[in-house]
This record gives sequence, C-alpha cells and structure tokens, in this order.
Amino acid sequence: MQQCSLSHSPSRRLFLCCSASATFSALIGTLLGSSSAARAEPLSGDIPMVDRVALRVVTDSYQLAIAPGGRIGNVEVTRFGMPPAGKSLLGEFGLAMHVESTGKGETRNMLIDFGFTSATLENNLAMLGIAPEKLDALVLSHGHYDHFGGLAGFLEHNQRRLRTNLPLYVGGEEAFCTREWTAGKTEDFGYIDRRALSTARVKVFTTEAPSIIADHGFTTGKIPTVSFEQALSPSRMHVGVKDGIGCFADKLPADKQSAQVIPDDFQHELATCFNVKERGLVVITSCSHRGVINTVRCAMEVSGIKKVHAIAGGFHLAPQKEEYVRQTVAGLNELEPDYIIPMHCTGETFIRFMQEEMPGQIHPVIHG
Repeated sequence: MQQCSLSHSPSRRLFLCCSASATFSALIGTLLGSSSAARAEPLSGDIPMVDRVALRVVTDSYQLAIAPGGRIGNVEVTRFGMPPAGKSLLGEFGLAMHVESTGKGETRNMLIDFGFTSATLENNLAMLGIAPEKLDALVLSHGHYDHFGGLAGFLEHNQRRLRTNLPLYVGGEEAFCTREWTAGKTEDFGYIDRRALSTARVKVFTTEAPSIIADHGFTTGKIPTVSFEQALSPSRMHVGVKDGIGCFADKLPADKQSAQVIPDDFQHELATCFNVKERGLVVITSCSHRGVINTVRCAMEVSGIKKVHAIAGGFHLAPQKEEYVRQTVAGLNELEPDYIIPMHCTGETFIRFMQEEMPGQIHPVIHG
C-alpha cells in the first residue's frame, strides 16, 4: 500500500449500517505542544476490514422529528424521532459524527469532529446514548471552528469519564493556527486551545501520512488536488505561537514557515475511511475543502481499494457556481459509489443535480 502522493437544527441522526479493507505506512504521531514525538508502531499488510459501520450524525443543520426510518438497499436508516417533552436535540451550524464499527467480533467507537459548541455536542450525545467512556478515538478533520468548537468543553466536562491517553488525530500542525473568517466580513474564527488538551486525558497525533484509527479505520493523510477541484479559501491562518496559542512555524511545511498570514489551502484536512467486507470503502469527508473527488480518489489510492460503497459528509459546494457543482456530480458518477450522503456545507444545488443525475445513489441527510 502507498501514501497518497499525487446555526440551525441538527441533521437527522442517521445510522448507516453496512453489512459486510488496510495497513498503511507508519503513523507519524507528534505530541503537539511538546518537543517529543509519539509514534505509533509501524504497520504493514492488508487494509483493516470491518463487517459493519454505523454512522450517526450528532450535530448538523436540520432535524425533522416526524420523518420515518427505513431500509435503502443494504443501508438501514434510523432516525431519532420525536424527543420527550421538555427535551430536544439541539442544533447549530457545524458538524459532529459518531462512528461505530464492528469487525472480528470487536467494536470500536469514535467521534469525528465536535460541532460549534460543547453545549450542543454534549446535549446531543446524551440524548443519543453515546457514552464518552466508550470512545476509542477522536478525529478532527480540519481546523475550522464549526468542527472543533465543542472539543475543549467536551474534554473538560468529561475528563474523568474518558479513557486515559485517548488518541486525538489531527491532520497536521496547521490545525492549531489561529484563524480569521474572510468570506464576507472578516471575523475571528478561533483556535484550538492547547492548554485544554494538555490537561485532558488525550494524546494528540498528527496524521500527515495515512494512518490506522482504532484498529478499524484509516485516515487519508494529505489529500492532493488531482481533479479539477481546487480549495476555496474562506479563511486565513496566522503562523506562530503567542501566549501558548497558535501553531509552531517549524512544524509547518517549509514553504509556510516564514509566512505570517496564509490563506487556507487545507493541506492538513483529512478524511476518515473504512473498508467494509464485500462492500468496499466508506469515505467520511467532513467538509471536503480539498474537493470530494480528490478526497475519495486519495482514499482509493492509499488503500488500493477501487470499490466505493458510500461517501458521506460535507462537500463544501454551497458557495460554488452551478457549473462547478455539475462537474462534481459528473466526477462522482465516474467513481460509481453505491451511496452518497451529503451533509453540512454541501448545499441544495448539489442535491438537486444529484436527484436529476444519480437518483438511486443520493440519500440526503438534510431532508429529515
């Protein structure tokens, strides 16, 4: 196997149950905020294979309590339904997902992203019955506040419940840079609090190279732009550390170390993937700033698996023009996935085009 080198109410709480693929280059693990490097044991051999993956949306943009569940092919959709009186699933713009995988008689649980606030994240985790003490890994897709905003509070409030040295995987040091939102009025877009991480029961790893997650899944590592897709830059990052806040310049790519302010190109963005027995890849993209097609192709390249079972997450197409969205639909069609599950920042134009061009494959989360 090789490294790839080339708001509002929460989304319906969704299970993707795929009935019934990854050993990668070594995880380059760095204990962030320290000069010491934490390295996972190098792995070789076959890609991990699981029998089943259940993806539950914890926080997204819409929730329709009266929508029924059901079965679509070999995918079972289970919705939360009507909450009890006096309680409710909370919503805001942002994304947080829970993944449960089963393979060889063992189960793994992980959180992928943490939404905008810890209040929403923790409320929804409790209502969905997701116990922090059962988590085997945390994954942050990229350094945008609507994906990490709930992390610090979640770690603080659940410190005694989390297992010691719970791994937190991030795509690179750039995730820790302070950021400003620049699409429209320039706004402070926050930062990840290293001090909160240092007092929590987590161990932080960077995954510039493809890496195994909780023995069952894997990350893509850096995602090259090999299609027509190019990263938009709705934010910019400030290089350097001040009062313990920010990113270490000497840990950034060489061409960024001497800069002070850089438009985001999301080289640190990662996707989390699973190889489901007899089905193929499940690629969880989170936001796809590097392009959803680039992301899926990278997952295929690093795993050596060409069959794509499902693509789920935000595709960051809401700001794009219609022609770009049509190109994306055509590119996804060429990949021949069984299912496409758009969330978060994907946008209604993509859903409309998909329903015209690939009606059998699309199953939008935002419609209930």
